[in-house]
Amino acid sequence: MLSTEQINNLLEVEESYQASFKLAEILNDRDKCIKLFDSFLRLEQDLSFDWFTDYFQEEHSNRKDKKQDFTPKGVTDLASKLLGKSESNADICAGTGGLTIKRWTQNRHAQFYCEEYSDRAMPFLLFNLMIRNVNGIVVHGDALTQEHKHVYKLVSGDRFSELEELDSLPKFIADTVIMNPPYSLPWDPQKEMLTGLFAEIGVLPPKAKADYAFLIRGLEQLSDSGTQSLILPHGVLFRGNAEGKIRQWLIEHNYLDAVIGLPEKVFLNTDIPTTILMLKKNRDRRDVLFIDASKQFRKDKAHNIIEAEHISKILQTYQERTEMDKFSKLVTFETIKDNDFNLNIPRYVDTFEPEPVKPLDDVLADMRELDRAIKMSGQELATMMTELRGTNERADQEIKRMTSYWVDKYGINKQRSQSKRGEQLSLL
Repeated sequence: MLSTEQINNLLEVEESYQASFKLAEILNDRDKCIKLFDSFLRLEQDLSFDWFTDYFQEEHSNRKDKKQDFTPKGVTDLASKLLGKSESNADICAGTGGLTIKRWTQNRHAQFYCEEYSDRAMPFLLFNLMIRNVNGIVVHGDALTQEHKHVYKLVSGDRFSELEELDSLPKFIADTVIMNPPYSLPWDPQKEMLTGLFAEIGVLPPKAKADYAFLIRGLEQLSDSGTQSLILPHGVLFRGNAEGKIRQWLIEHNYLDAVIGLPEKVFLNTDIPTTILMLKKNRDRRDVLFIDASKQFRKDKAHNIIEAEHISKILQTYQERTEMDKFSKLVTFETIKDNDFNLNIPRYVDTFEPEPVKPLDDVLADMRELDRAIKMSGQELATMMTELRGTNERADQEIKRMTSYWVDKYGINKQRSQSKRGEQLSLL
């Protein structure tokens, strides 16, 4: 993994905020571009992962306003392997290209489509694809409004992709769609957006959360026999109103293939647990596979890491659609319907672990210890009350009656009382 210092040195910038601008400038000069690619490859030759994930997340991402959470390696590997190999792939909200790179490792000759809104991320995305000699289309624009600033075409060369800018956006339908959109992003839905699948559904996602807008956007770009892998927050499984209607429509039209719950704390800048939704067109079955993978991780300091063994277990369960106690369950359409199309995983996968029953002798010992502690506390309180005096005769009588009650119930702390008398004698 290249360090921040190494990346800045290669780009010849002093501060990381300058990197995007410098990289955009270099990509427009073919000679400088090739020279930079060769410099990077001398330091890092493993092209199977995004070198910029941590660098961009720490130095350039906007978690507060744009909800940017770049996909960690374990989640990237899992989301891609669940899709399998394909001849064409679309990555909506591509970031710097981590998910597309994983798809590329499964088929380097496939056609790729990437869409990204961030001005800062775009140069890194183009760099990542060009250095890997990718064929495809890269759109610098808004996936929700379909407005775009630039459209780029990448054509494989001898070693690196050639870059050219297009005047219009070509239609691209993909065998697989992979997506990790910004979670619960506020957006501005307009009536004129009620086209395509949204026209069939009859509602748009709420202003506060664009999660389902991204999902439908990806579904519209999917081929008739395609598969979509989508990483989203758990709220999409159970939130109601417009989101509930969209969720119901997806299930009734048999698009939902699997719901996979991931562990919390697997992302760099957010602790929220996430889920992978697997969507398919023209499914030949009506059940939905639920997998609770929330415990499939290795704890590492502040974060949880999904490793190869966890990915293997989840992948095998998904591919074979097997049921496993406290891990996976095949659920019928009728059962989901009876649950008002709520997809909250604990409704279907019971992971409850009963606490072991303690031996009665241990319970009795605990009770005796509790009684002893109560008696000691009562004696301590009674002893302290014997030392109290009222500010007047009436108050003094009330304190004596209360003290008498506690002394009769618990007695007094003889050790403290003797110590107190010893102090009084020494004063005399």
